[in-house]
Amino acid sequence: MKTRFSFFAATLIATLAVPCFAQTAVPCEVPSPAPCQVVMSELDNPRDLAFGPEGALYVAEAGRGGTGPTFFSNRQLNCYGPSGAITRYWRGEKERVVTGLPSMAACGTGFRAVGPVGVSFHGRGGGYAVIGLEADPRRRSEMGDVGDYFARLVRFQPSGQWKFVADLGQWEVDNNPVGDDPNTPIAERVDSNPFRVLAEPAGHLIVDAGGNDLLRVAANGEISLEAVFPAKPQRPVDSVPTSIVVGPDGAYYISELTGFPFSPGAANIYRFVPGGQPEVFLSGFRTVMDIAFTEEGNLYVLEHSFLGGFGSPGVLKRVELNGCTVSANLCPRTIVRTGMKRPTSIALGSEGEVYVTVNSLEAGAGEVWRINP
Repeated sequence: MKTRFSFFAATLIATLAVPCFAQTAVPCEVPSPAPCQVVMSELDNPRDLAFGPEGALYVAEAGRGGTGPTFFSNRQLNCYGPSGAITRYWRGEKERVVTGLPSMAACGTGFRAVGPVGVSFHGRGGGYAVIGLEADPRRRSEMGDVGDYFARLVRFQPSGQWKFVADLGQWEVDNNPVGDDPNTPIAERVDSNPFRVLAEPAGHLIVDAGGNDLLRVAANGEISLEAVFPAKPQRPVDSVPTSIVVGPDGAYYISELTGFPFSPGAANIYRFVPGGQPEVFLSGFRTVMDIAFTEEGNLYVLEHSFLGGFGSPGVLKRVELNGCTVSANLCPRTIVRTGMKRPTSIALGSEGEVYVTVNSLEAGAGEVWRINP
């Protein structure tokens, strides 16, 4: 069953503030195995992280909305504004290099914005971002002309110029590959929330966390289906894909955040080879937001723990796949860092450090932490 509730709304509301520190080399206030430092602050709803071709770190800022038009979704009235951005961290400096991208967020506060949520690079000048929606794409017209700016793939240039290259929301309306559940009201049978993009020469892969599918966008903008993640039969909740990476073996790996009630151990990490079906690679998680492989072949897993309820902090884990000769699901798992408020994405640096976005649903309070395992 595909439901239209936002997975952000269901998983990332009402968590308690867990401060790190200002941009000085002092420990975080919350005890945790690995030290961290803030390298970017004052961000607007920061989401995905990616390294560019020159080694700079980029973050997709979903923005803070604006003054309208308005759009009611996820139990809040959102106001549109061109406040989305792609921001670069390079040699200790932060700079918004792409601005004016679509954004909508809670009117007046900028809370829980929808805008640029995924970013990826392929070669110099090949930057791509996805603009989310978290709603039925057929409702975009409620915002007038700016409604069509959401559920889109964007290409941007080093100059800061950008353009739309694919309408992912309309594809979901026309195809809806997960299918219509006759027990679901008609108005709730289509949903789209493009959440991550993986830029590649042969076409860019898009994880749609609302449509529960994996799409490919060719160079000419043509969209095709790669895989679906239908609801699990043993419980009527969504199988929500949240990230995609290429593994050491060349296959694709997709993380999962399951729908309410977020049963412990029910979320998986899938392995996918084009032409086949997603297969469970690792299980036993709860709410996975992102994954990343190390050069040694180990796997970092960013998880919103939910231990103790909605107020619990996020957890960064490492699965020791390298040298593990038994089933991957039995390989050791280590907690690397806890105490993260609303973490959304991770990226691995050249020195083994892990960068993570935190406070990812707040305007002006978002941060990127560097964690040193």
